[in-house]
Amino acid sequence: MTHTFVQSQRHTVPPPLAAVLSRLPPYPGSLLLVTGLNLVLARQLPADVAERLQGQRIRIHVRDAGLKFDFAWRGTVFRASAPQPATELTLSANAHDFLRLAQRLDDPDTLFFNRRLSMEGDTELGLVVKNALDALELPVFDFAQWAPAAMRSRLKQLRPSWAPGSRHGPR
Repeated sequence: MTHTFVQSQRHTVPPPLAAVLSRLPPYPGSLLLVTGLNLVLARQLPADVAERLQGQRIRIHVRDAGLKFDFAWRGTVFRASAPQPATELTLSANAHDFLRLAQRLDDPDTLFFNRRLSMEGDTELGLVVKNALDALELPVFDFAQWAPAAMRSRLKQLRPSWAPGSRHGPR
C-alpha cells in the first residue's frame, strides 16, 4: 500500500457505511440541510443573489456516502424538496471535502481545480453561489463545539438558576 492510497482511503466514507447511508430516505436529510442553510445563510444572502436563486433546484451530492440532498430557494428561505430527476445545479464532493469547506480549511476554487469538487448544470448559477459564499461572513464549523463535554457545558449555561442541579437551585 502506498502512502497516497492510505491517505485517500482515510478521507472517504467506508463502503459498508456508504451502503447503509445511500439507503436512507433523501427528504429528511434535505430537510436537515436546509435548516442549517437557513440558520447560517438565508439572512445574509444579498438581494441580487436571492433573486438569481429564486426557484432554482440545487443538489448537494456527497459522492462517497451516496447521499443526495435536493432543495431550492423559495421566497426568502431554502426549502427541501423530494429527489428531482434534474436540477439546475449539482455540487458534488466527498464528505471530507465538504467538511473542509465548512471548516474553511479549503476554498472551493482549490477543490474545484483539484477535481475534488465538481459542478454540473448551470455554470453561471454555480459561480453566483460560489461568489456569494466567498463574500459572506460565515461561522467556521468547529467539531469541538459538538463534543459531548462542550454540549454539556452549553446546556448547563442554559439551565435556569432555579432548576434542580444548578448552583443556586434547590438540592
